[in-house]
Amino acid sequence: MKSCPTCSLRYPSESNVCFADGSTLVVLRDPWLGSTVGGRYVLDELIGIGGMASVYRARFLLTDRPCAVKLLNPQLASDNTTRERFNREAKLAQRLAHPNIIEIFDHGDAEDGTPFLVMELLEGESLSEVIAAGPVPIARALPIVIQMTRALARAHDFEVIHRDLKPENVFLLRGDRVKLLDFGIARCAQDVRLTNAGEVFGTPEYMAPERATSSDAGPPADLYALGVILFEMLTQRLPFDAPSPAQILNKHMLEPPPRLGENLPGVPPALDHLVYDLMSKVPDGRPVDAHRVLAMLQEVSEAARIPAPPDLDAAPPLAPPRPTATAAVQRWGTRVEIVERLVGKTYGGALPVEVARTLEQMKAHAKELAELRTRGLEEQRALDTIHREWKEGRFRQGKAMDRLTVDISRTREEARATRAGIAPLAGAARSFAPRVREAHREVVFWEGRSGFREPYRELAAAYRALADLVDFWANARHAELEVEAAAVEKERAVSEVDQQIRELRHSLVIADRAMEDRKAKHFLALADVGRRAEKLEFELLRASGRICAPLRGRADLAPLFAELAGSTPAAAAPA
Repeated sequence: MKSCPTCSLRYPSESNVCFADGSTLVVLRDPWLGSTVGGRYVLDELIGIGGMASVYRARFLLTDRPCAVKLLNPQLASDNTTRERFNREAKLAQRLAHPNIIEIFDHGDAEDGTPFLVMELLEGESLSEVIAAGPVPIARALPIVIQMTRALARAHDFEVIHRDLKPENVFLLRGDRVKLLDFGIARCAQDVRLTNAGEVFGTPEYMAPERATSSDAGPPADLYALGVILFEMLTQRLPFDAPSPAQILNKHMLEPPPRLGENLPGVPPALDHLVYDLMSKVPDGRPVDAHRVLAMLQEVSEAARIPAPPDLDAAPPLAPPRPTATAAVQRWGTRVEIVERLVGKTYGGALPVEVARTLEQMKAHAKELAELRTRGLEEQRALDTIHREWKEGRFRQGKAMDRLTVDISRTREEARATRAGIAPLAGAARSFAPRVREAHREVVFWEGRSGFREPYRELAAAYRALADLVDFWANARHAELEVEAAAVEKERAVSEVDQQIRELRHSLVIADRAMEDRKAKHFLALADVGRRAEKLEFELLRASGRICAPLRGRADLAPLFAELAGSTPAAAAPA
């Protein structure tokens, strides 16, 4: 693939000169640049690269709508587990559909089999960049973490555990609107395990102690990472750090977490306690779920008079297609008309046979390209309608899930606290048994001593002492049973709501499958249209070059060539 350094038009590899402005074409170092993926998305610029994948600024071929395309790195594409983990990112993010989680539009395989996913194009900076600039003031940090917690609450409600929550995977848009990224190693309870026994994935600085020994760590592991991130945001230092990953994990498992208040004087005590609890060594020592964390963060925010970010409960609209006239394929009608004027001014009415034939082919190709774009726009509108309907439904269902889980979060917290209160009561009740036996021995002694022949006052006292102890024992046991019954009742309420949640999750799985089935035929049609359009564009580029190359040196044609160059505004600078 080659590119014009002036207008950024992409050309097939055999081309050497831009037909529009005469610039010498340059070879694109990245073979993906300028290519069309899945027949639908044109890759314009490399904007990110990591160990697993590369991310490109891209656009929809037929509408020029901006997007980002993530491609699995070639050296990993042959590994089935890695491919499935990559595809899982698309499926899980689509399933969650939350304003604070990056939106995934599409996923599939490129022509060479490389997996890709298409997501919204984000403009802003990562949380890691913000932290690198200095400690984040609490007035800014709390709204950011509240949004992160909302995203985690939605993920956990749908049994999705992120497993790699860290500042690099938190993106801040304008106004500090949060987008949670990279569900590549996330795990869903409904999915087949992709991590083998003994394998540990994630970032050691943010890994909960249980993550070091088990790949089955649940939602509390994400809450632990949230606590680490909040500590780091406010202090610009990690709670646990060491030269090697193994040493870091060892500190997570063995060293007590530092107190936020000791590192940040004046921090609200409630926030100090929350961060400390989030970094508890055992999952049961952390808040019961993300909804409880969210409620506590909002209480801290309200007490500190820090406005909480709005809860975006309506699906944001899709990025609108750019105006028809600016679409790349649409500009070919203008270019062909200029080329026709060029040859008309050069040859008059007597065009050479080859030029006439080439010009007619160009007109036919431009006409077909316009028709293809019309068809493509119809398919894209159908897809947008399906996606919008699904997304609006998913947001409604997400809100229904929120109502269930927010209420049950309180009950779950109460059930945990009530259950925890049983042990001391049971211990107190058990403590009476040896005392009662001792008192009973005292009664037996005085019964034997008196033989019931004389009214011994010691026997009466022994009876009273035994009766009092049995009363105390009965009261203690009754208190234990009352608390046990209260815990069972709260757990029953949790179980009933959990069943409703499971039913809601199941209905969402069915809705997702139906949506995918509806979209499939439109994706196939768009891919066919896109591949044909790309082929026609290359044919038009070749034909334009054959006609324009011999005419470029003529001074009288310079205005027309300038007009031709103006019809190819730069789309993106080649990398």
